[in-house]
Amino acid sequence: MTSRADLFAFFDAHGIDHRTTEHPAVFRVGEGEEVKAKIPGAHTKNLFLKDAKGRLWLISAADRTRIDLKRLHTVIGSARLSFGKEELLIEALGVRGGSVTAFALINDPQQKVTFVLDRTLAEAELVNFHPLENTATTTVSQAGFRSFLAALGREPLVVDFEAMRVIEAPPLR
Repeated sequence: MTSRADLFAFFDAHGIDHRTTEHPAVFRVGEGEEVKAKIPGAHTKNLFLKDAKGRLWLISAADRTRIDLKRLHTVIGSARLSFGKEELLIEALGVRGGSVTAFALINDPQQKVTFVLDRTLAEAELVNFHPLENTATTTVSQAGFRSFLAALGREPLVVDFEAMRVIEAPPLR
């Protein structure tokens, strides 16, 4: 699986500016508020989910976004959703619980995980994610984040979680 150094080399190779802040491990939203206060941009929460049909999902949302998992499946077109087990997370995205991040899509070249992006993050000038480890936060611009996704051949399903509706869907293949 990709290391943090490999991720940064990928950013550099694709001209994606990035800035990383080291900090103590953060496992849940609400932890490390003093660290977040010093880092500009939208902070995130990331959920690794599995639906009742076995399909895998990565949800990246602004840290304060309320996500109604009981209704989300009707919005994104999945079967009922539940949290994926850590063994499956490691296999699918190459990270451990507490380190779930959109940057882990680099470890999913087969695109087995469907990526759902919060509208708030899709519109933020700067976005912050763990760089495959929860002991740091990496900031990239929106353009840089979109370049990252494009380099992976990924187009997110963008969801407005407040309105519980899809804003932008990837093209059909």
